[in-house]
Amino acid sequence: MSNKHNHQDKQQEGKINIEDPEVEINDVADEENADAEAAKDLANEELSEIDALKQELDDTKAKLEKEKKEYLFLMADFDNFRKRTLKEKSEIIKNGGENVLKGLLPIVDDFERSLQAMNDASSVDAVKEGVELIYNKLVKYLEQNGVKALDTTPGTEFDTEFHEAVTLFPAADDSQKGKVIDTVQKGYKLHDKVLRHAKVVVGQ
Repeated sequence: MSNKHNHQDKQQEGKINIEDPEVEINDVADEENADAEAAKDLANEELSEIDALKQELDDTKAKLEKEKKEYLFLMADFDNFRKRTLKEKSEIIKNGGENVLKGLLPIVDDFERSLQAMNDASSVDAVKEGVELIYNKLVKYLEQNGVKALDTTPGTEFDTEFHEAVTLFPAADDSQKGKVIDTVQKGYKLHDKVLRHAKVVVGQ
């Protein structure tokens, strides 16, 4: 009886010893399969990330190309605007000068008629009156085009922005010091810009 039990125990022990390696092999296989699946999932994730990056790169390239085309279009449009503006400015200057000169022609006509009338005039006063009319007409025309004489009335404060002192003259009293006493040559301005400084005598 004892021998029989011993034999069964040995058989049972033999079974356990035989089955243990199989369990270990299966465990190893399962682990390898799990690792393979994990590696596969990781690879898929990396591929998905690469695809996403490629898509983002393509989108960025497309956006950059679009912005480049828009930039080139704006540059071309600005260049056309610049050329058109320069042309218009040139035409304005040209036509503006032309209009000013054209406006002077009637005054030249008046001078020519006046010179012709001098030969037949019997009165100096009539000639003088005609010249004054032409002069006033010319001054009025200049004013209409923004040209005005600078103020050089005696007693006006001397101002280097508008006046040029050609000589200093001893002032009769302190109130005339630094003031305009006489005008040698009139000065003119075009709107707010001085065309020619007035040459004046200043009290000292």
